[in-house]
Amino acid sequence: MSERFERHRQPWRQDEVQKLHQLAGKGMALRAIAKALTRSEESVKDRAKLDRLKIVKLR
Repeated sequence: MSERFERHRQPWRQDEVQKLHQLAGKGMALRAIAKALTRSEESVKDRAKLDRLKIVKLR
């Protein structure tokens, strides 16, 4: 019973990582990148931090 249940945690595929790098390089906002990749903003933010990518924060 002590196992933690992770909901919807899908591993990143290589093509998704490449698209993330491409979209972040173009200067797209976090929300737009998440929508393009059909992933949560949190997931995109975590992966970008892991890959040391800078994502623009539009206000």
